[in-house]
Amino acid sequence: MRGTPVRGLLPLVALLVIWQLAGDPASPYFPPPSTWVDGVRPLVENDKLLPAIGQTALTFLVGLLIATVLGSLVGTLVGASRPVDRALSPSLEFLRALPAASLVPVAALVLGYTAQMKLVVVVLPAMWPILLTCRSARRTLSPVLLDTPRTLGLSRWDRATKILTPALLPAVLLGVRVAAPLALIITLLVEIVTRVNGLGAVLGAAQQSFLSAQVYGLLTIAGVLGFVVNWVVTRAETAVSRRMRGTA
Repeated sequence: MRGTPVRGLLPLVALLVIWQLAGDPASPYFPPPSTWVDGVRPLVENDKLLPAIGQTALTFLVGLLIATVLGSLVGTLVGASRPVDRALSPSLEFLRALPAASLVPVAALVLGYTAQMKLVVVVLPAMWPILLTCRSARRTLSPVLLDTPRTLGLSRWDRATKILTPALLPAVLLGVRVAAPLALIITLLVEIVTRVNGLGAVLGAAQQSFLSAQVYGLLTIAGVLGFVVNWVVTRAETAVSRRMRGTA
């Protein structure tokens, strides 16, 4: 895993070692890391952990994909027209500022406590970073870049796929890089609050049952998922950027 910021994990590893050496296995609040595996083991034996991780991963991936498509399209369309941009900017800023947790009651009222509800709550906040970066990038595109293909007689499809998409791709990748960890956090948050199937629901149930070691073990798994997501998105952004520059 070349390029992985392993050295950045050294303070965390040192903290866990100190925690292990100084921790009390009988502590109800701060059990040492060695007890976390035993805390999570019943979930593995009962075949609850992997399905929960799968549900969370599926919601995260589908939600991020939908947020990327919607954010890119809406951001591009809004940024293409200054009157539309000025008219919609207040509404966009208001909706962007809404906390994700505030969407849960409304989504649950309309859709119930379902996977579809969880997906809607994930998509709406995750699309804003992508929408806003695409809007800004579209506004700053050179008119020459857009007029030249039209002068050459390229079709709308060719202009969109060969000119506009490559020009906006860095902005989309930047938005996805911001939206990906946000989507994962919101997925876990919704599962904790609503108890809809997923890693967050298992984590919330463990907390409610005062299973401290299991809670810390599940938090560690969630942290590993977040680390992997950030690494994958960063590597993908770097690879695409190098390819666009012709240095791959």
